[in-house]
Amino acid sequence: MSSKISEIADLVQGKIDGDPAKLISSAAPLDLAGDDDITFAGSKKFLKKIEQSRAGCVIVPGNYQSSGRNLIQVDNPEVAFATVLNLFFKPKKPLAQTHPKACLGQNVVLGQNVSIGPFVSIGDNVQIGEQVILEPNVVIGDDVIIGNDVHIYPNVSILERCTIGSRVIIHAGTVIGSDGFGFAHDGQKYHKLFQTGIVRIDDDVEIGAGNTIDRASFGKTWLKRGVKTDNQVHLAHNVVIGEDTVIVAQVGISGSAVIGDHVIIAGQAGVAGHISIGNNVIIGPRAGITKSVPKGAVLSGAPEMPHKTWLKSSLIFPLLPDLKKKITKLEKQLAELKKN
Repeated sequence: MSSKISEIADLVQGKIDGDPAKLISSAAPLDLAGDDDITFAGSKKFLKKIEQSRAGCVIVPGNYQSSGRNLIQVDNPEVAFATVLNLFFKPKKPLAQTHPKACLGQNVVLGQNVSIGPFVSIGDNVQIGEQVILEPNVVIGDDVIIGNDVHIYPNVSILERCTIGSRVIIHAGTVIGSDGFGFAHDGQKYHKLFQTGIVRIDDDVEIGAGNTIDRASFGKTWLKRGVKTDNQVHLAHNVVIGEDTVIVAQVGISGSAVIGDHVIIAGQAGVAGHISIGNNVIIGPRAGITKSVPKGAVLSGAPEMPHKTWLKSSLIFPLLPDLKKKITKLEKQLAELKKN
């Protein structure tokens, strides 16, 4: 399917600089795009490369101009390009049917246009909304509630009593509602504490592959509207994640931590339990957060420190062995002076 640049500009509410009748048939990265492709350049690094690109059209910031190129000027090129991708690359949806090798329990309520793949197992008293896709080997426990327009990829397990909102995507291999890590020690051995709570996932959440999200000891582990998690994220019991927060790969968040809205937690960072992180906080990669963080802070390092302090400190770390030698030498010289 091809679209005129004018049609694409209307779709993304952009302004055209170039030939509005030019046909575009696909989308590609800036360095690989050909004459029939559209691409985007949102930062100075990529804007410098536009003249070398063979793209038929480039989505750019509103103040950018380039002679002889077909441009669509918008406020946010990356967001506009995401919209364009949906125009050219529409995923194939499976048929709305229940595969004969799926297993459904008693009192299962299915909305319209639900697709249930082979070897899906659904427990008793489950409610599933409209336009839901359950891919092969998905396991849904008893009393689970799933909203509308949900896509659950293969080998996902959503265990008993958990709730999933609408327009949620859960990628392959994720486990939602596994027991929280709770044990009582009597001095000799550990006794398991029964986990009575649930996991609640609100609307417009996307969960990466291989996530493990534990049910609460009591109450709920809660991912609020718009949360996005990368692959290999672990959220312990009773964790609360605020709206539109992004959690990157291999992050671990300990029990009862409360994360605010619009937070970014970079890869391999760890967050201690029973602390709170304010709104609009940015946590750098491999950071170790051991205490509560006020809103708007930017932190790096383990233990955590302001990001600018960490940058300065990281320059000193490689110099520490030489500094140690110099200090030792100065101490010896000082000792000799004291003798004299």
